[in-house]
Amino acid sequence: MKLYRLLTEEDTSAFCHKVTDALNKGWELHGSPTYAWDAAKGVMRCGQAVIKDAPGTYSPDIKLGQH
Repeated sequence: MKLYRLLTEEDTSAFCHKVTDALNKGWELHGSPTYAWDAAKGVMRCGQAVIKDAPGTYSPDIKLGQH
């Protein structure tokens, strides 16, 4: 099955660490990163889609962060 996640975080090193952690767990970048103003919190936010091939059959109960 193919898994998809959209990683988001405030524009700090925490975002880079989140993406780096996913890459080191076998996820691959999918598309370009995004960058947007979060008016509710008054901060810039980053986003990056990642994908991964994994064994098994998809179910909405899958915990994507555990793969």
